[in-house]
Amino acid sequence: MAKTIVGVFRGGPSSEYDVSLRSGAEVLGALDERRYEAVDIFIDKTGVWHMHGVPAAPQKVCNAIDIAFNALHGEYGEDGKIQQIFEQYGLSYTGSGIIASAAGMHKRTARDLFGQAGLTIPAGIAVLKNSDWAEASAYAIRHLGFPLIVKPANRGSSIGIRVATNAYELMDAMKTAFSTDNEIVIEQFIRGREASVAVLERFRGIPHYAFPVVEIVPPPSSPFFDAASKYDGRTQEICPGRFSDDIRDRLQATAVAAHSAIGCRHYSRSDFMITPKGEIVILELNTLPGLTGQSLYPKAAASVGLNFPQFVHHLISLARR
Repeated sequence: MAKTIVGVFRGGPSSEYDVSLRSGAEVLGALDERRYEAVDIFIDKTGVWHMHGVPAAPQKVCNAIDIAFNALHGEYGEDGKIQQIFEQYGLSYTGSGIIASAAGMHKRTARDLFGQAGLTIPAGIAVLKNSDWAEASAYAIRHLGFPLIVKPANRGSSIGIRVATNAYELMDAMKTAFSTDNEIVIEQFIRGREASVAVLERFRGIPHYAFPVVEIVPPPSSPFFDAASKYDGRTQEICPGRFSDDIRDRLQATAVAAHSAIGCRHYSRSDFMITPKGEIVILELNTLPGLTGQSLYPKAAASVGLNFPQFVHHLISLARR
């Protein structure tokens, strides 16, 4: 039987370039050589595609492979752009489609969809770069109160996110966020315990299977699960998390609801805060979760006996449908 040719897309012109390289490397190493012929599709920081180590046009790449395994993160790879290219050339690919990818990546849009689905989101506002920053900050202070968290609207891995406890810090945080994006979101900073739930479609006979909850305990020096603490090993990631059965069940149900609200396909991972009163607040959803050795999704899958090669095979099977 001929092997399925799987192109693993990694790198890309995004702020998550390094993480994507690592995710892609893990996928390349996990492909079963008896089933698949792996092709490393490297996209450099300028957006040029490479196949077999040399630049190649997207059409040539897409015509040379059977399945695209999308291991890109952030802009271009996770926001619907590369999905448009795949669909232009009729190439099946892992992960969510164009619209869901764009919606999941854009924090304001995702907030709107979560709210329409009845999920609890932090109170917040969206601000454009060309608007009156002083007016926006005054509104946020008056209606939301401190502490506040400021996020670029179209970035992942907590890049550009800052917590503000006074007006000076808020303006500085807005400046930082606007340095990476033309739109930002200012939200109430939710105090409580942090958790993440991974969802996988068509697993063990369940249409949307929610993995055990991962409890996230950032180091005391970090006010939240920031970009540094995601990858430097200082954060405790406890799976299954130390939550009551009720909170665990509600977290898993909410993750499935969030997956559906965005219109995700194949897999996703949602991040939550649980307030001291037991309220579950969704922070964001990742349509292409990290797949490095330190990432939460593979850890959650492994906790129920799904090893990484099996997970990769399952995603490819979903894409082939």
